[in-house]
Amino acid sequence: MFETLSVDRVYEAAERIRPLAHRTPVMSSRGFDEEAGLRACFKCENLQRGGSFKIRGAANFVLSLPREELPMGVVAFSSGNHAQAVAIAARFAGTHATIVMPSDAPRSKVEATRANGARIVFTESLAEREAVCRGIAEETGASFVPPFDHPWIMAGQGTAGLELIEEVPDLEALIAPVGGGGLLSGCGVAVRAVNPKIRIFGAEPAAASDTFLSLEAGEHVGIEPPVTLADGLRTLRPGALTFPILKSLAEAVVLVTEDEIAAALKFVLLRMKILIEPSAAVAVAAVLFRKLPAEVRSVGIIVSGGNVDYEVLRAL
Repeated sequence: MFETLSVDRVYEAAERIRPLAHRTPVMSSRGFDEEAGLRACFKCENLQRGGSFKIRGAANFVLSLPREELPMGVVAFSSGNHAQAVAIAARFAGTHATIVMPSDAPRSKVEATRANGARIVFTESLAEREAVCRGIAEETGASFVPPFDHPWIMAGQGTAGLELIEEVPDLEALIAPVGGGGLLSGCGVAVRAVNPKIRIFGAEPAAASDTFLSLEAGEHVGIEPPVTLADGLRTLRPGALTFPILKSLAEAVVLVTEDEIAAALKFVLLRMKILIEPSAAVAVAAVLFRKLPAEVRSVGIIVSGGNVDYEVLRAL
């Protein structure tokens, strides 16, 4: 097991996950560029297998496990996208998955996780998910697949940034939504290695600003369970491993409101004709509503996923 994250690990992950993860398209929109006042390139992980970038990290983790550990299965906790990704990776690797999910997880994500062969255990709160998950791992011997705070996970997620910068090498900036920080950490390491001058930004809901607050304080800051449309970004504090990477690479984390998240989702659906989930819309909203420094003229946006409940979409 390697203990550090580097671009070499991202390249290794890219080879390892090739049978499972799609190379997603990079899209653009003249109408979006006019509204945002810059050139935006959308790395469309909403079109990824399982509907989000999470398959990259989950596949890299599961396919990195020693063969002798696979028969005991894997276990993870997630509100949806990581759950689906672990289930898909486990099935591919010939093992079984148990997923701990909050009882209010989006129904579409629960159904998709179950359809991929996982056993689901529900909990009543975000705070108890990890404890339940680790208890199952200890009882059964299953391997715990963390959602973000592990070099294998970060390296896998970083392959999205690597693909983007290979396709659009002259980008001035990169932005991604931030939950636990695995996506931005991995992508930041990858793109900075290829383009040392690129500027790195994160985006969070104002209602779930644990990374923003932590970067301002220079140390981990925890928050109460947040209420936000962006169900994939409801983390309570940054990861122990991701936070130091974000401190060193990210210029800033910018905040968006719930109304801005909804407006960005609608813009992308109605003007660009692609469906994204609220968590993905957070980074899109940060660009659309001009939260980046005015001198940034081009940005790559990691569109993290497209799994949204029909009821949520209808309400918006």
